[in-house]
Amino acid sequence: MRFFLFFFTLLSLSCTNNPQTISPYRNDFTSGESKVLAVARATVNDAYFGSLISIDATGQPRARIMEPFAPEKDFSIWMATNPKSRKVRQIQHNPKVTMHFFDKQKLAYVSLMGKAFLVNDPEIKATKWKEGWEKFYKNKEDAYLLIHFVPEYLELINIAESYTGDSLTWKPHRVVLRQDAVKENP
Repeated sequence: MRFFLFFFTLLSLSCTNNPQTISPYRNDFTSGESKVLAVARATVNDAYFGSLISIDATGQPRARIMEPFAPEKDFSIWMATNPKSRKVRQIQHNPKVTMHFFDKQKLAYVSLMGKAFLVNDPEIKATKWKEGWEKFYKNKEDAYLLIHFVPEYLELINIAESYTGDSLTWKPHRVVLRQDAVKENP
């Protein structure tokens, strides 16, 4: 029984992105959506730090500051954590998370809603490392785990760029990033 539990834990920690669980990135953005995406990417990059928000076992949202890598073309974001952290257990229980970035200078924010995947593949881990992280991760093999966040849609407010949202409801500008998310998140 102990061996089975150990094997299951190893399997869950060494998972990589399963293509069946990630719907394809859209490639049919309107010109307006493309402009929102460009402003959103700049806002995320300018903010540098982001908040990862996951849900704990009681249903309580939990936020923590992260130092992620810059978003990839499809806005997926890589970040690192300690495999023993609470966020790992929370993501294992419920992979739906939000990443939130705020740029005070421009009065701007981007919220990305999607799913997080835990990645413990040594080859991928070797490509995702920032100088200075050795203070936090003394042992890259055992004390370093990647989180690959794949957003389904994003929301943007950026006052400096005149993306102010709805004047009555304050609803932000929104772009659906994944094909299946159009149906799931109207």
